[in-house]
Amino acid sequence: MTRYAHITGWGAAVPEKILTNDDLAQIVETSDEWIRSRTGIRERRIAAPEESTATLASEAALKALEVASISPSQVDLIIVASSSPEYLFPATACLVQDHIGADKAGAFDLSAACTGFIYALNMAASQIRTGAIDTAVVIGAETLSRLVNWEDRNTCILFGDGAGAFVLQACEEPGGVMSAVMRSDGSGAKLLMLPAGGSRYPATTETVRKGMHYIQMSGREVFRFATRVMAQATREVVEKAGLTLEDVNLIVPHQANQRIIDAAARGLKLPADRFMVNLERYGNTSTASIPIAAVEAVEKGRLRPGDHVVFVGFGGGLTWGALLAQWSGPLAERPARRVPEIPRLHRARGLMRRARRFVEGLIWGRYPDEK
Repeated sequence: MTRYAHITGWGAAVPEKILTNDDLAQIVETSDEWIRSRTGIRERRIAAPEESTATLASEAALKALEVASISPSQVDLIIVASSSPEYLFPATACLVQDHIGADKAGAFDLSAACTGFIYALNMAASQIRTGAIDTAVVIGAETLSRLVNWEDRNTCILFGDGAGAFVLQACEEPGGVMSAVMRSDGSGAKLLMLPAGGSRYPATTETVRKGMHYIQMSGREVFRFATRVMAQATREVVEKAGLTLEDVNLIVPHQANQRIIDAAARGLKLPADRFMVNLERYGNTSTASIPIAAVEAVEKGRLRPGDHVVFVGFGGGLTWGALLAQWSGPLAERPARRVPEIPRLHRARGLMRRARRFVEGLIWGRYPDEK
């Protein structure tokens, strides 16, 4: 029996507080025109004090489970991809597991920066296809507003907070996750990083004074890298699935910069309307950007059951990757498939009945239906 990993539920959670470009202009030397012309971002969401990566992740997960019409107790695995986890340990996924009441689920975090959601989806799909698990919840969640230097206009204008989640379930019907590409280049690690807070630079007065606990980015180099790998990864994942770009209904890219998305569209020779873009309202939410955009694509009717969709992204590490799936929808809404009877199966059932009657004859001294 061949098993497939279908995406059957989806949900997103974003903070209520909106920080516009005009608001940022009151904090750092910038303007709405400067930000929009360079990034395409108009506003972003900022977590309230009582909100965190774990609370946003839990809210998105519960919404996704509701769409899939399954209970938390049916979940076998929870993966949280995040660049701003609740703690170094325990894993944010363990906190989510407790918050949502998934009492039978294993849980772990995955760190691959903004590409993390794609990596996590592929990991969960692989577990389902091998038969190790039946149901997984994959979450991308961030509170990056707490990791940016609000005096550095090159980074504070980019990032926002939010979470998105998918439910993956095993199914015998072909579809779901079809192919994936995961790549990395550690030689570019310093181009996008948060230097301090780990074992290399534990927190000290000096690391705090130098601002080493804030996101640091070489914007120009990251831009060059991203414009190269987005189109490359998309082509590779489509070819790996045995499809062509014409078979792809929608591309959901990492929402980092409008110019990067435009460059990918040109590189693939595809029209802009084949890409789902919502970064003008959320900014760069790192691992959460792809699932949040996918949820909006479903809500707007741009992503329907049967559609082929490519998720593609890049991030610190450096990492990049893509995943191609045939969009499914809740399994509860899919018509049951009738398995045709097989003659050999009839014969096997007859043999089983005869064997049972023989054993009963040995026990009772006669067949139970004998008078």
